[in-house]
Amino acid sequence: MRILLLLLAISCVLVVSAEPSETSEAAFQKLLDEAGLTLTNPEGYVVLPPRQNALLDYEHAVRSTDNKLEIRFAVRPLQQVQIDYDDPHGSVPDPNHIFPLIFESLAISLAGGGHTPIREYPQQMAQEVFNADWAAAAVFDVSKEFETGYSQGLLLAIHKSQTSDAYSVFLFNDYAAVKPFIDSN
Repeated sequence: MRILLLLLAISCVLVVSAEPSETSEAAFQKLLDEAGLTLTNPEGYVVLPPRQNALLDYEHAVRSTDNKLEIRFAVRPLQQVQIDYDDPHGSVPDPNHIFPLIFESLAISLAGGGHTPIREYPQQMAQEVFNADWAAAAVFDVSKEFETGYSQGLLLAIHKSQTSDAYSVFLFNDYAAVKPFIDSN
């Protein structure tokens, strides 16, 4: 049953449409507004153009000027989530109930199936720290398919019921060097 649910989570498709004349930054801001989220780029970080990727398409990325840390952001307003579900004996799952499975499948994919320790935040902490109803983090060795140039990653996911899911992928080669920044933001 768990494998079926993971496959379901992997088959979730997001349709994000932006008008062709919009810049990627304007389209990303529109997506943030629709998702009820705000993002302030860290000071001293350079905005990178998003690149399509087989493991996780993302809409925004920034990199430190010393290249020690890159952060990729993916925003998923729930009203845009479409679930490809083909079970004649059951109903289509509600997007508000599948976020832990999507998170787990993303973590496993980004790690290329390798070890991915996962930690869910207590609900009160998710609310206090992220203004979210649910949050979790996973660390992993980056799959070559993710095409980052970095060897390690941290996936942070937040879910706000009836609103959106958001994913931040922190990429680095030396965790000790970037830990102070990650902890303070």
